[in-house]
Amino acid sequence: MAKLNQQKHFVLVHGAGHGAWCWYKLKPLLEANGHQVTSLDLAASGINMKPIQEVHTLCEYSQPLLELLASLPPDESVILVGHSLGGLNLALAMDKFPQKISVSVYLTAFMPDTVHQPSYVLDQYNARTPSEAWLDTEFLPYSNSLQHLTSMFFGPKFISCKLYQLSPTEDRELAFTLVRPSSLFLHDLSNANKFSSQGYGSVRRVFIICEEDKAITKEFQQWMISNNPVDELMEIQGSDHMPMFCKPNELCHCLCEIAQKYA
Repeated sequence: MAKLNQQKHFVLVHGAGHGAWCWYKLKPLLEANGHQVTSLDLAASGINMKPIQEVHTLCEYSQPLLELLASLPPDESVILVGHSLGGLNLALAMDKFPQKISVSVYLTAFMPDTVHQPSYVLDQYNARTPSEAWLDTEFLPYSNSLQHLTSMFFGPKFISCKLYQLSPTEDRELAFTLVRPSSLFLHDLSNANKFSSQGYGSVRRVFIICEEDKAITKEFQQWMISNNPVDELMEIQGSDHMPMFCKPNELCHCLCEIAQKYA
């Protein structure tokens, strides 16, 4: 009975191009520790059938997450875990449903602030990232009439060299098969309202640094933390950009520790 009383509800939010499938190692580990786990597909991701061409804003992209939080009973709160671009989905959810979230975990994720436009952290990332670092990633306009909307599709070289370089070969093969086109939603984010101090800024945040990340480097992760300080900082050593594949046991340990401390 004591274990049930300590059960926490984790909601796992994937990064660009990925889906709920990327948590297949972590989910059973958390459940074995007595926690409830929801891993969902954002719009145009995983097995969500909507094409990226029909998703024009971060809000539209985040709809499955927002609907889940809206459906929770009034007395229930969750631990949000956002990976990579999923940090922006977290920020939107925190702004809209701060009372539903015990703590948000930024897992080598883009973490905005309340001072600048929501696009600021991505603008800074792009300014510090040479175009050749994207390797074989494809950036394509949605259509001739929507030139300001751009899709992003990770190529096998980018997946192998920047995202999964330390992850098992089998998981890289899974990514080659399942990764879908996504978007950074830069046009939408550059015109959106700033995230609020009353919403986004009121929710406790923990950042987990991945030491060997070549996509969002440790240096840039540390810059985001200095730009918008967090309640706690953790680090997974020897992890590439995909700790759920590369270091699932270490990631589970971090999240269980967070659940015990913050939820």
